This record gives sequence, structure tokens and C-alpha cells, in this order.
Amino acid sequence: MFSPTIKHLLEEKSGSFIIPASRIAFVEDDNPLYHAFMILTRVKYSKIPVLDRQNRVVGLLSLAMITDKMMETDSISLEPLNKLLVRDVMQTKFDKINFVQTTLETQLHLLVDNAFLPVVDDYGVFQGLLTRREWIKAFNYISHNFEKEYKVIPIIKGKLL
Repeated sequence: MFSPTIKHLLEEKSGSFIIPASRIAFVEDDNPLYHAFMILTRVKYSKIPVLDRQNRVVGLLSLAMITDKMMETDSISLEPLNKLLVRDVMQTKFDKINFVQTTLETQLHLLVDNAFLPVVDDYGVFQGLLTRREWIKAFNYISHNFEKEYKVIPIIKGKLL
């Protein structure tokens, strides 16, 4: 459990943790795999969300998942890019959160094993991404502003500074 002071500072920054859906590259589950391949080769993300027609997050997709389908015994084939859909390749088991209903501690624990978490609303509609990077930036903010914000007198080895 976070101390109340730390929790307050984190909550001050929590709105900036989420990268809004409007700024996130994604593909739809019924897109051809070649479309997803083109998107992933142009964006800087290693993995992107997969949405359905109702903008609900239904999976995650990485370039490695696509290239795995292209690999043959002794060559690379582009044929799967035309035959398969994103839903045929995407990861379907993944963590996602409703930001309002998830505690800060739960978010942090999930980000230990995930570079990002898709954020959904009460209807499962994609709202954006909560990233490990944004959390680290928040901790950096706290570590630089804690004493200033709360006028804490630092103590090192039992002595006031």
C-alpha cells in the first residue's frame, strides 16, 4: 500500500499516465495481415492494440507474431500476409484495465510484466494506453518534488540536513 503522501502525488499525475486512444496506432481484428504488417513497420511500437468494429480491445499484435507466420523452413513467404486476418494471429490473452476501477497498486503490479496496458471504459471501449514509461516518469516527478511539495526535512543516517 502506498503512503497517503505518495498516493496523493501519484493521483495528481495519474491523468497524464494515459496516452489517449486518438494518439495510438491500432489495427482492427478483420484487417488483412498485410495491412497490420505495414502499420507495425511504420510505427515505433513493438506491439499495438487490436480493436473490433465497436472499438473494443480484443487483442494485441506484434511484428514478431506476423513474421512468425511468414517463416517457412528455408525461406520467407509473403503469402500469409494476403491470406490471414489480424484475428488469426493476434494475442487474445492479455491484461487490460478500467482506469477508474483499478487501484494505483494494481496498475503498478500489472506494469511490471507489461510495457503497456490497454485502458477501457465500462463498456470495454478502448480509451488509450497506460504505459510503464509514464509511470516511471511519475516516479521521477515524485522523487524530485517530494521534499519541495511537502516541505520535508531530509534525514540521512539519523541526522537532519
